[in-house]
Parts: sequence; C-alpha cells; structure tokens
Amino acid sequence: MCATGIMISNIAGYGQNEGYVQKYRGKECTFQTVRKIKLEMVVRDEQVGPMVQVVMDLARTGKPGDGRIYVYDVSEVIRIRTGERGADALE
Repeated sequence: MCATGIMISNIAGYGQNEGYVQKYRGKECTFQTVRKIKLEMVVRDEQVGPMVQVVMDLARTGKPGDGRIYVYDVSEVIRIRTGERGADALE
C-alpha cells in the first residue's frame, strides 16, 4: 500500500499529555504544548481502510501520545499545473 503523496508537518499540541520542562537561559520553563508530527494524506476511497491500518501498525506504541487518525471526505481535488480534477489529480 502506497500513498501518492504525504504532507508531514512538525506541530505542537495540547491534549491529555502533560507538557515538558526545559531550561531556558538558566531557568526551568514548563511548556504545556507537546511536539508532534502531523501526517496528511488524500487517497482514493478504496485505499482508506488499508491506509488507516498501515498507519496504525507503524505508529502504535501502546503508550499515551500515539495520536489519532481523522478520516474525512475531500469534496474536490484539483492539480493546479494540469487542471486535472478528482481521482485523476491524485496520480
């Protein structure tokens, strides 16, 4: 199973995980946000289930902070360079 494209972003979030303590200019500072990695993919409908399983298999540690997967519909995909639309724009 392969995605035709993946967007990877370094983000900071706040949730059930506790923050972390870091020294800054000799003082301890508590940061409430936790650094995370965000993956974004757009795949064909028939690839959703298998792709979700691949991400779960690779990302699961069984510890808090493994994250969540959100699945939602994309109403339109347009490749700007060629003007292709829909599934053709995913290739």
